[in-house]
Amino acid sequence: VQLQASGGGLVQAGGSLRLSCAASGRTFGIYVKGWFRQAPGKEREFVAVIDWSGGSAYYADSVKGRFTISRDNAKNTAYLQMNSLKPEDTAVYYCAADTKPADTNTAVLSYDFWGQGTLVTVSS
Repeated sequence: VQLQASGGGLVQAGGSLRLSCAASGRTFGIYVKGWFRQAPGKEREFVAVIDWSGGSAYYADSVKGRFTISRDNAKNTAYLQMNSLKPEDTAVYYCAADTKPADTNTAVLSYDFWGQGTLVTVSS
């Protein structure tokens, strides 16, 4: 299974970006559902997660109200719409997948598969 994250870039504070993460390869039973980020010198942290049905989504307090996670099951793709971006949102964003469709874990260790990361830089 390969996860391909895309959509990162350079944006001014207050701007928006939309990240995508598509799974390819042997994807049966693999659910792309989580987004994490890692800023320079910091640990990887939870950003958002959505279950397979799309009925449950959770966000880190730092992004709540600004970011929206969604999914397209037919494409086994997850999205992260990021609005009102702040300089502190600057990080490499990683998507994650697991084999548990109903789970909405926020812990890094809960996920089995990771994308390569896409860099988001927010200038002030």
